[in-house]
Amino acid sequence: MPILPEGRLETGANAPLNEQLVFDLAASEPQSFSNFLPGHNAEALATLNALASGGVTETGVLLWGAAGVGKTHLLRAAIRAAEAHGLAAAYIASPGSLIAQDAGRVAQCALVAIDGVDLATADAQAVIFTLFNALRERSGHLLAAARVSPTALTLREDLRTRLGWGLVYEIAPLSDTDKADALSAYAAKRGFRLGDDVIAYLLAHGRRDMPALLAALSALDRQSLATKRPVTVPMLREWLQRDIDLRS
Repeated sequence: MPILPEGRLETGANAPLNEQLVFDLAASEPQSFSNFLPGHNAEALATLNALASGGVTETGVLLWGAAGVGKTHLLRAAIRAAEAHGLAAAYIASPGSLIAQDAGRVAQCALVAIDGVDLATADAQAVIFTLFNALRERSGHLLAAARVSPTALTLREDLRTRLGWGLVYEIAPLSDTDKADALSAYAAKRGFRLGDDVIAYLLAHGRRDMPALLAALSALDRQSLATKRPVTVPMLREWLQRDIDLRS
């Protein structure tokens, strides 16, 4: 089962960078384990690799952490990796969208990933509870993401405890040093050099979460190729002056 459709992304002058540019670059920059920058999240990444290949016995895996640390990236990457291993898998962008899905069909998947499980309404919680039990009976897996730890989830108790039964990982943000190293390595992989001054300027004036930073770097690379100019602070400054809100 492919990744299920999400709600429409906002585009235009007021769209935030990590939505606008990821929307623009989604086709060329699919989220995968190989382009996730682990930092202190190596154990979680290894577990998700095993999960996607059928190597995890627990029914549930919960990722939690602040916005922008890469939870959605990891969920999407796990679904793509599972499909690459020939497993039926589905990504659910929001708990509410589960209500309109064919629950029986979703439960047939080997792996179901649900984003934003902490935002589930009472109706959605009931569906997730039933889905968890159905997956457990079939040795399937539920991968969920939330902004808070299992103990802080304001969900019905039977669902909250089930989400905490399995493997739980806090996804930690990268340090500024890790971000700088990651941006430099990412640029090198794409075939261009990124000066320390450009990285410092981007970290000081742009959004600081990694999805936004990587999306900005990809867009700058395309701008460089289109204009036949190297990526420099003046180019970055011009780009930041466009009518896209890069501030957090």
